[in-house]
Amino acid sequence: MSIFFLPVLILGTTFVLAVPLGFYLAWIMDGGYCAPSVLRWIEERIDTGRQNWRQYIFSLLYFNVVIFVFAFTILALQPWLPLNPDGKKMLYPTTIFNTVCSFLSNTNLQHYSGEVHLSYFSQLFAIVWCQFVSPAVGLAALAAILRGLRGDRDMGNFYLDLWRGTIYIMLPLGIVWAILLLAGGVPMTFEGAVQAQTIEAGAMGTQDNGQPKPQMISRGPVAALVAVKQLGTNGGGFFGANSCHPFENPSAWTNFLECVALILLPIASLVMLGRMLSNFRHAGVIFGVMLVLSIGTIAWAVYSDTMQPNPGLVELPVDQSLGNLEGKELRFGVSAGATWAALTTNSSNGSVNCMHDSLNPLAGLTPLCGMWLNCIWGGKGVGLINFLVYLIVGVFLAGLMVGRTPEYLGKKVEAREMKLAMLALLIHPLMVLGPTGLFSVCDWGTKAANNPGPHGFSEILYEFSSASANNGSGLEGLGDTHGFNKAEDNPSPPAPYAPSWDITCGLVMLISRFVPIIAPLALAASLAAKKPTPFTAGTMRTDTVTFGFVLLGTIVLVGALLFMPAAVLGPVAEHLGPIPFGR
Repeated sequence: MSIFFLPVLILGTTFVLAVPLGFYLAWIMDGGYCAPSVLRWIEERIDTGRQNWRQYIFSLLYFNVVIFVFAFTILALQPWLPLNPDGKKMLYPTTIFNTVCSFLSNTNLQHYSGEVHLSYFSQLFAIVWCQFVSPAVGLAALAAILRGLRGDRDMGNFYLDLWRGTIYIMLPLGIVWAILLLAGGVPMTFEGAVQAQTIEAGAMGTQDNGQPKPQMISRGPVAALVAVKQLGTNGGGFFGANSCHPFENPSAWTNFLECVALILLPIASLVMLGRMLSNFRHAGVIFGVMLVLSIGTIAWAVYSDTMQPNPGLVELPVDQSLGNLEGKELRFGVSAGATWAALTTNSSNGSVNCMHDSLNPLAGLTPLCGMWLNCIWGGKGVGLINFLVYLIVGVFLAGLMVGRTPEYLGKKVEAREMKLAMLALLIHPLMVLGPTGLFSVCDWGTKAANNPGPHGFSEILYEFSSASANNGSGLEGLGDTHGFNKAEDNPSPPAPYAPSWDITCGLVMLISRFVPIIAPLALAASLAAKKPTPFTAGTMRTDTVTFGFVLLGTIVLVGALLFMPAAVLGPVAEHLGPIPFGR
């Protein structure tokens, strides 16, 4: 059972670190600190006063529009901006649109390869900048919702919350984690790619004189990006291979650090909830449900992939006693790929340290289920917001079962709250299943997929699941990369249907980011405006083990009803195919 040692170590270490960090988050977001004079002066300038939920939402949307314009401008002007030692060209317009939508929405889905298509300036001031502020936006929205749930008359101030999340939380943690990664061997430099002379021709081929061609090894300010991509549940890597690349993830130690960073702040957000609502029992119930779901997905992934052979290799003389090793980096350990695949979709992160396309079919259900439920740990702030939507639905269903008006934290849950909760809940499956169905029957999807049958369907399904869940990981195999604006500047021909994927995924990411934030903010404000109901012996408590089971059942049942048919058409059909991989 040593293969389960790594997941247990990651979860245990993260919990120990998350408890004090969660108290710190509550202290910061509730304004209990005393800022230095310079920072206090800045805060006084950006604090526009207390905001109701409409003003808070307007400020949030306005700020994101500014981010969009800023990042789009940087990527469009890439050839003429500094810190471009390798002479990167301008990206294709739809690729720019998709990239900005992706990092603006904390998705970090990449229809480009970082070391091939982006300059250092673009990486730092478009990508890393968004990787700091987009999780801070989610954290600010969570803080506003918690204020509404505890009965505050206003939601706070968005700009002040954003400042606090960025300066006092994301920036210090990012610096600490970057230093740890630097010590572990992750590079941090502004020098351009280095040329290395190989001794064998290999994939590089030979020169006219018969000598092996030199290999260009990309590098850059990697540590700064990797630290925040993990801590901010971002996931977008400096390199196309993400954390499979030895410069992003050199050793088992850096792999452990990056896994802890995946779920550190999402778990700390639960402690913040308990502190801000003064109800740690309730936070404990939520933590317990999330933990059960997370352990279940990790165990399923490890069992289905690490403890089972690759069905495509069973007829070959290959030793598979260590399970399916295709597409894995063995320097991390045999169970590290499956563990990461579960955690990265549990946390809405999207970074990878193995090829998800190489997971056994049933193991591939794990990242899909993590994205479909979209509430196991989840993204920074928004993961807990998504869970609270399920919680409202669970309260409503439990109230119906016991014949009482549903209540949450002493406030009645009525028609308005349920409409808002269902809007936030149903937008996700609509944004996954609608585009998947469309692309599965037209050339945009069928001719872009790299595999036939159920696996090709899974590639399409995974892409839209990742976009809608604001996750960013990919099953890969899809032709969705155009690259530079001029086709001749690309190292390989642009994918013919890349613009369709760019635009559709970009729109899905934006809709699935902001609707599930706006609706819960309105829901929390609606509850805040209501008078508390007296607590009686008949009141259904939300801080008991019984309610935890109700909540767990609600999440699993709703998730199964929404996505089971798609799962059967994809990974399950692939697993049951008469020939490996359903061909």
